[in-house]
Formats: sequence, C-alpha cells, structure tokens
Amino acid sequence: MKKIFLSLLLSSIFVGIAGCGTSGSGAPSADNNSASPAPAAEQSLLEKVQAEGKLLIGTEGTYAPFTFHDQSGALTGYDVEVVTEVAKRIGVEPVFMETQWDAMFAGLDSGRFDVVANQVGIRPDRQEKYDFSTPYTVSTAVLVTHKDNETVKGFEDINGLKAAQTLTSNLTDIARNNGAEIVGVEGFNQAIDLLVSKRVDVTINDGLSLLDFLKQKPDTPIKIVAKDPNVAKNGFLFRKGSDDLVEAFNKALEEMENDGTLKQISEKWFNEDVSK
Repeated sequence: MKKIFLSLLLSSIFVGIAGCGTSGSGAPSADNNSASPAPAAEQSLLEKVQAEGKLLIGTEGTYAPFTFHDQSGALTGYDVEVVTEVAKRIGVEPVFMETQWDAMFAGLDSGRFDVVANQVGIRPDRQEKYDFSTPYTVSTAVLVTHKDNETVKGFEDINGLKAAQTLTSNLTDIARNNGAEIVGVEGFNQAIDLLVSKRVDVTINDGLSLLDFLKQKPDTPIKIVAKDPNVAKNGFLFRKGSDDLVEAFNKALEEMENDGTLKQISEKWFNEDVSK
C-alpha cells in the first residue's frame, strides 16, 4: 500500500514539473509575436541643418575680397555675402567658423563644418573625395613678383625659384608644375608679405584678389607679370554624400542668378560679373 501511495505521489510531482515547464517554454506570447518597430530613417544633412536652424561654414577670414574682416572687425567679402544669401534662401542662419586654408579640408572631413566657402577650385582630384555646388565664381591665376624683379616675365621663368603658396591650393599646382620651390604659407596676406620682403621670388594667386589688394594698397611694391591661360571655376565644398544640401545650394544659386542677386553681389565687389 505504501508503495502504491509513493508511486502516485511521485507521478503527481512529475506532472506538476512538466506543467511548469510547458508554461515557461510554450508558444510565444502576443508581445513576442508583435513585429519590431522599423528603425528610424537616418537624418539627412539638409534635414539636420534645417532642424538646428544653422549652417556651419568653414572659411579663411583672411582672403580679401572673398572672406576677410573690414575695419570694424566684421567678417565680410564676396564669398561671405553669397553663402549668407544661400543660407537665407534655405531658411537657416549662417555660422562662420574661421580657420587656415590647409585646415579647412580636415574640418570638413571631421564634420566641424557643413560646407566650405573660400573660393575652392573645382578640379577632378577634389571631386573624387568631395561634392561641389555649381560654380559661383570664375577666375584666372596670375603670377606676381616684386617690382624690382626684372628676370621673371612668365611662368616658364620660375623654375627653381621660391614661390609662396598654400600647400593644398590648385594655384600651388601651377607653381609646382613649372618647377618652383614651394614655400608654405597660411594664406594670401602672408604670401604677399614674403614677396614684399624678398624672402620669396614669386607667388601665384587669384587675379581678382590681386586686383582688389592693389586697389586698396596701390603702393605695395609688387606687380602682375603673367596670367594663366586656364580659367578656374570655384564652388562651395561639401563632404561626399551631402546630396540634398548640395541640391538646396544649387537651387538657391540658380534663383540668385535668375533674379540678378548673384550679379549684384559680384558687381559690388569687382565692378563686373565674375560668377560666369
């Protein structure tokens, strides 16, 4: 009798354990069956800019008449006015972040800036890594020497001479391709200072910048001796994948060209339309 009672007792215990196991590992609950929420779509750069209400702009601030400080200390210039108008049409506030030319590309790469506005030449090697807006300036490179220099008449004469250049500029490529020894500088003003003090022999720079500089400081002992035959087109610079922001810029630039705003800004600074 005791054996029968013990057998029945053990059977009931095993059934209870089995029942507990079923409740813990049986069919999934309704919560487990429900579909996981779809991941949120990644915010585009234009959406980010518009959500924050500001456009972070990398610029030099020392490159007259494109981006520089006036006598009151305010940042101004052709590039500054054009990109400010673009930002206005996109509906955001322009926030300028000044840095040296050679640091601008790294700043863009790291996400410190959304765009660079600093007369960046549109060329194939840059297009492989970056996106560009449509051109908003067309310019010509010029060869500049000290007024006392009588030996340099053209680009073919600078082989072996010292040229003051920013290291990543397309203007530097012209100097290098003609055999010049490159002396690195932070920007336009330093290049002119080195030329005036005769610590370098030449500099190759933007013709519009030189004309504006000589208009402001006509007694500076420098002269333009030659012009490069190739015309350079300059655009706003973006990280690769900034398609929607580039598209917004291009739309604003097209509107500015059609309604005469771009020409008006250009003539204010250069007395002619340099945008095309």
